Amino acid sequence: MNLSAIKKLDLLKKLYKEILIPQAVWDEVVEKGKGQPGAEDVKKASWIKKEMVSNISLVETLTLNLDRGEAEAIALAKEKNAELLLIDERLARNVAKHLGLTYIGLLGILREAKSNGLIRNVKKYMDLLKTVSGFWISEDVYKEILKMEGEL
Repeated sequence: MNLSAIKKLDLLKKLYKEILIPQAVWDEVVEKGKGQPGAEDVKKASWIKKEMVSNISLVETLTLNLDRGEAEAIALAKEKNAELLLIDERLARNVAKHLGLTYIGLLGILREAKSNGLIRNVKKYMDLLKTVSGFWISEDVYKEILKMEGEL
């Protein structure tokens, strides 16, 4: 989780109280990511709940085009009638939209955190995401968000 790498995992708790993540995401972040920035923070966060996906056939269908973590996240959001799905990959967002799910990306979370007074600006954290966690932000999106937030 990129927010944990920049020491802002708490934004998720403050904005959403509880987060459900599927086993594949847990494995990717906590197990395979052991020793990586933020992996231990995710493991210790009592408000992050690991859930097993029931609809394996949906997951298998989704993995034809998406990675396992994205597929399980979408399937779990569908099963739980989640209010919001955190997902960044464009193709995964299109699938989520097609399935009637409401989603937000990491940059949207930063914008929401700013509008709720949890952070002062998004630029600082977008820059940290790019440098610390290798999160890719196109120059156009970067500038557009700064413009929308009055930071350009």
